[in-house]
Amino acid sequence: MQSPLTIQNALKEKLNKSSLIFQPVNGGSINQAYRVTTDDRKYFCKINSAIAFPQLFIKESNGLEEIRKTKTIKVPAFIDCFEMEDQQVLLMEWIKEGERSGKFWKKFGISLAALHSISNDQYGFKENNYMGSIQQCNNWNSNWNSFFIEQRLKPLVEKCITKSLLTNKHLAAFEKLYTHLPQFFEDQPPALLHGDLWNGNFMCNDRSEPVLIDPAIYFGHRSMDLAMTALFGGFDSLFYKAYQSAYSFPTNYSAQWKVCNLYPLLIHLLLFGKGYLLQTEQILNEFA
Repeated sequence: MQSPLTIQNALKEKLNKSSLIFQPVNGGSINQAYRVTTDDRKYFCKINSAIAFPQLFIKESNGLEEIRKTKTIKVPAFIDCFEMEDQQVLLMEWIKEGERSGKFWKKFGISLAALHSISNDQYGFKENNYMGSIQQCNNWNSNWNSFFIEQRLKPLVEKCITKSLLTNKHLAAFEKLYTHLPQFFEDQPPALLHGDLWNGNFMCNDRSEPVLIDPAIYFGHRSMDLAMTALFGGFDSLFYKAYQSAYSFPTNYSAQWKVCNLYPLLIHLLLFGKGYLLQTEQILNEFA
C-alpha cells in the first residue's frame, strides 16, 4: 500500500506544484479522504484499494460526467483519476459548503426532477458500477420489473442467504413479492438516476446550489431515488414540494418507495448485518 506521502508527491507532479497541504477529512466508510490545498486552489482527494474495489473511482467519475452532461444539477469538477500499485486515487474540485436555505431545497427538488426527465429506451446503463462498495450490474432491459428483480433484488438476496443473513422463509417471501411487482409500478419511461441518493451524497455549495456526489447511476424507475431520500431522512419538505411541482408523484408512491427501498436495505444488511433485517421483513410482510 502506498503511503499518503507517496501519493502527495504524485499529486505535486500532476498539479505542477512544489508544495501542497494534505489534510485528512471525512470521506466515507471505505475511503481515505483529504483536502489538498495549493497556493491558488483546493481539491478533494479520495484514496482506496484498487484490488478490493477495482475501477470504483473510474466508475464514479464516469457517473459524475454523465450527470454533468445533462446540465440539470451540479457535480464536482473532475480533475484526475489514477492508480499507484494497489491503490486508486480520485482528485476532484473542492466544494465550499453554503447554507441549506429554502431556496436551496426548492432548487434541489426541481433539479432532481429535471435529471429524472433525462430518459432512455431501456433500463440499465452502458457499464456496471458500484453502490457504495457493492458492485452493481446494469445490463440493459426493456422491462422495469424484470430489471429490478434480476439485477437488483435477486443477486443481493442470494448473497444474504449465503451469509445466513436471510433464510429460505425470506426467500419465499421475496419470490412472492416478485409476482406482485406489476401492481406497484406503472408504465414509466426510464429515468436517469443518481442511484444512491441518501443525505450523505449531496452537498450545498456556497451559492446555495445542490451538488451531487458519489453516484451509482443507471436508467431506472425514478421512485428508486425518491425512496432513498426518505429511507434515512434529511430532506426538507420543500424539496418534495418543489419536485412535485415539476414532476408529480404517482398516487401509490408510498407503496412504491417502500418496495424500492428493499434494494438499499439489502445492501446495508449485507454490509452491516442484521440491524437492517427488521425493516426488510416489515416491507415483505406488508407487500409479499
